Amino acid sequence: MTQGSAPAPAPRMGRTEWLLLVVLAALWGGSFFFAKIAVRDLPPLALVLARVAVAALALHAVVLASGRRMPSSAAAWRAFLGMGLLNNVVPFALIFWGQTRIASGLASILNATTPLFTLVVAHVLLPDERLDRRKVAGVLTGLAGVAVILGPDVLRRATAGLAGQAAVLGAAISYAFAGAFGRRFKRMGLPPLVTACGQVTASTALLVPVVLVAAPPWGLPAPSAATWGAVLALGLACTALAYVIFFRILAVAGAANVMLVTLLVPVSAILLGAAFLGERLAPRHLAGMAVIALALAVIDGRPLAALRGRLAPRAAAADP
Repeated sequence: MTQGSAPAPAPRMGRTEWLLLVVLAALWGGSFFFAKIAVRDLPPLALVLARVAVAALALHAVVLASGRRMPSSAAAWRAFLGMGLLNNVVPFALIFWGQTRIASGLASILNATTPLFTLVVAHVLLPDERLDRRKVAGVLTGLAGVAVILGPDVLRRATAGLAGQAAVLGAAISYAFAGAFGRRFKRMGLPPLVTACGQVTASTALLVPVVLVAAPPWGLPAPSAATWGAVLALGLACTALAYVIFFRILAVAGAANVMLVTLLVPVSAILLGAAFLGERLAPRHLAGMAVIALALAVIDGRPLAALRGRLAPRAAAADP
């Protein structure tokens, strides 16, 4: 900052950003709903390919419309392949497979553990992102929430439901590694929108040969109209449009504010599952979600700081 210049304004959430955050939560919560519909007709890997391919086409159009160009260097595309594997191929496949065994709302709750695993992975791999006492308390609280959700199934050895839940937790861990891996794109000077487009394009390239061998389309029954609609919604709305909104909030309000979406995604997923799929979650699932939400609030710090700020004047007024 040069002498006499004003400090840069802190990132803040205006009315537009809050509205976009709610829309983003609805889109990402909707991805669990649409996936639950589509996996009735499509194998998980085929569905992942359809989702990322549709998103890649849409994001290439957005990149061109914005006047940007995709990089041509081998280093950039190697990074896109790594990010696509960790942030799209592995987690999408695990979540979609998991949703063949558990409800969409439960999958969204377990997926909300991503920030917890991200903190642990970052502590191990990134020297500048070490855990402090507050973050450790948040991680332990979040793991307690997971234990609340999994506990009875572990004791009963309910293998089908437990395997589905473990798959979604595996997806959250993959997202955590993707967060650490993705740090390189800032050093490479690539705009976030270009990174998003590159990773779904690389994901498509990775999945085409796998799907042709493991789930060739000519061997599958014809998908229903509902499945086609779910695939388009997943690719266009829940991936391409969601990325555009995500990066808009990120640019204006910063990373800490945009990650508040993690608290909202399970709400929309649970409401959609209950309203249209007839899903009903057990009380322990909702209790576990509440514990995980508390953990994220502890990690973020701002809700607790705001609460202390509200209580401090009352305490001072009550002090004789």
